[in-house]
This record gives sequence, structure tokens and C-alpha cells, in this order.
Amino acid sequence: MTQPPAAGPTLPEELLLLALDPQRGRPYCRNRFLEYAMAGAALAELELQGRVTEQRGRIQVVNPLEPPDPLLAALMRSLPPPDKGGRGASAKSWVRRAARQVGGMYLESLVQRGILRRETRRFLGLLPYHRHPVVAKDLAAQARWRYTAAEQAGFPDPRSRALAALVGAVGLTRNAGGGRADRGVMRRVIRESWPAFAVQRNIRQDRANQAGN
Repeated sequence: MTQPPAAGPTLPEELLLLALDPQRGRPYCRNRFLEYAMAGAALAELELQGRVTEQRGRIQVVNPLEPPDPLLAALMRSLPPPDKGGRGASAKSWVRRAARQVGGMYLESLVQRGILRRETRRFLGLLPYHRHPVVAKDLAAQARWRYTAAEQAGFPDPRSRALAALVGAVGLTRNAGGGRADRGVMRRVIRESWPAFAVQRNIRQDRANQAGN
């Protein structure tokens, strides 16, 4: 297999390319669950850059300098600044609160850059909704190639493990182009990633609320 050139997407961008059906432009999972995962991916990216960490379920900013990426910089501003004795923000609560904003920001960014195309449709001819088919299909194919290659190698580095944890938390393992990893391995990868675990907790809460209604 010939390796494609590196595209260098951030984790939220990579996750979004994995989560969308390239032709139909709809996510392989519930929209709300994908929004949770996008928020978790932003936290995971900030952690990989050495800007945030987690202590007892709470996000701690360890490097307050804003990242050069404007979307990540905007999200950094929504986190409590480092402070002596500061408790930080609950990871689960932040993911829940920021999910819609984060999902919308990254969808808009990829549309503006010509990677996705926005199609507006109407449910029953009345209520508008959007689909986002992939225009840059080579980038989507590269994302799936990278995920499959990382899975075959056992997710050998922190970035691939963070992405795998998010993919597993939202139930996209097979759609991402992999699906060979043992379920026990995926559960362990999710537990080891606090952003993915926060995503999973919110998804479980939604399902429990739905089951209780």
C-alpha cells in the first residue's frame, strides 16, 4: 500500500471527515452524538498541543497562550484560565455545553475551504436541514487510510489513540474504515482518553434520558 501525502488536519477535522458519508453528506451517527465527539476532539487536540490537561474529571489549562489555529483559539477562550486554586471546568459539562458550537464551527470552516459542500433541504417541505457531501474526496480517503493503517499498527502513537477513542466513543469504528480492533481494546482506549470518556458519558446520559421518557 502506498502512503498518501500527509494533509495535516486537526483531530476535529479528521473526525468529521471520518464521520460523514462522502456522497450523502450525512453523519453515520446521530447529529448530537457527533457534536459531542467534535467537542471532545477539540479538547484532545488541545491536550496533544500541551495546552490543557485533566485532573479528576476537570479541564485544567496549563498553557494559556492561544494556538495559531483560529478555531482552537476561540475554544481556548471558553475555558477557565489557569489560576491558583482554580478547579477548572468539568470535562463532561464542557463537552455538553460546547458541542453545538464546536460542530457548527468546524462544518462552516470545511465548507468555506471547499472541503465540504452545504446542501439545504426541507423536511416535509417545511423545516430546513443541511447535508454536507464531501467535495475533497481525496482528503476523506486519506483520513480513512490513516485510521485503518493506525488500527493495523495497534494505534501506536498518542494522536492515533486519541482519534480511535473518539471514533469508538461515538460508535463509528466500522464506518471509519477499520473495525478490526477487539472490543476490549477499544473500551480500554476510550477509558484512557478523558475527552473520549466525557463524550461517552454524555451519549450514555442522552440514551438513558430517552429510555426514561
